[in-house]
Amino acid sequence: MSKLQKILVRARRQVFSEMVGNNPSIFQGEGYDFIEMREYNHGDDIRHIDWNVTAKMQRPYIKIFREERELNVVMASMLNGSVHFGSKKFKQETIAELVALLSFSVLRNGDLLSHYIFADKMYQNDKPSKKMFAVQKYVESILEFDALNKKADYKMMADTLYKRLKRKSLLIIIGDFFEIPDFRLLAKKHEVIAVIVRDKLEENPPVMGFSSLSDPESGQMLEGDFNRSSVNAYAQKVAEHDRKLFERFRKDQVHFTKIYTDDVASVKLRRLFEGR
Repeated sequence: MSKLQKILVRARRQVFSEMVGNNPSIFQGEGYDFIEMREYNHGDDIRHIDWNVTAKMQRPYIKIFREERELNVVMASMLNGSVHFGSKKFKQETIAELVALLSFSVLRNGDLLSHYIFADKMYQNDKPSKKMFAVQKYVESILEFDALNKKADYKMMADTLYKRLKRKSLLIIIGDFFEIPDFRLLAKKHEVIAVIVRDKLEENPPVMGFSSLSDPESGQMLEGDFNRSSVNAYAQKVAEHDRKLFERFRKDQVHFTKIYTDDVASVKLRRLFEGR
């Protein structure tokens, strides 16, 4: 079974059974229509209990709603050179897995989905779709994308999405975010969610002594003595960068989570969307 097929099969299984199961969708619509009243069952949302009817019937009753308008969900993958890295699997593969999980969840919910690929420019824009076969196209395009020697331009991404997305959308941006983006305008117009994909080795590298490393964005070689002092200084620099990144996201009202290449992605995504 190919890598593409494994990702699709695993994601579909998690979305349609393990991750979602009988739980409500992680995606919520923009408005609701009242359908009916029925007796409360264990596991129902207590916020929908009608206390007037409950008092009259002496048994809890809840209001049942139907989503009135579909969500417009847009995913944007930032595939610059640094995603071509991973101790167990490349971050690029993890991004493909996340797109598969999120895509199946969106389409299972009956919402409209589109996908973009960015790096130093916009490389791909897939038209909005409600068809399940679109997931394979998205995942395949990510796995086959040549990210090496490409730099991330988050300003270009933000400007492009702001101009192109006319309808209020749920915008999910996936990348490793080693730059701090400015999503203020996007977050005023749309609901923006950032999914930070990292490998633990790049945040806390091992002592390697004198080594030569290749920069996957520029292709340049970096030589140096990667001793305990230098790797500790690097780890502190990354931690400080992330502190500023998280602070910026909170200020701009961007929801976010960090997912490592060895994490169970479906669990992290469930926590993220339940906390919206």
